[in-house]
Amino acid sequence: MTVRSQLLKGFLDGCILAVIEKQTVYGYELSRKLQSAGLPDVPEGTIYPVLLRLQKQGWIVSEMRPSESGPNRKYYSITPSGLEALTLIRNEWKLLSVPLEHFLKEEA
Repeated sequence: MTVRSQLLKGFLDGCILAVIEKQTVYGYELSRKLQSAGLPDVPEGTIYPVLLRLQKQGWIVSEMRPSESGPNRKYYSITPSGLEALTLIRNEWKLLSVPLEHFLKEEA
């Protein structure tokens, strides 16, 4: 496993919850949004197990909806407990990002 994939594993939940907070999405659309935000190497095969885990934790819910271009799609939306979890993740990120930046920045 690469360093990048290890780091992604640590913050992918927060990224996915943040996307779903903004709008209800289906899996492929979520993948595209992550890619367009600068995470091109997050395969769909990685996203679906995370979605399942987030659903089991009660942080997101899914609903099948008809698609205009093919079979029904499973859309994901965030729950109140998912919003609480996202707030905690954001707060932890704020606390951790400062020391991480301090220690990992390159000296000029």
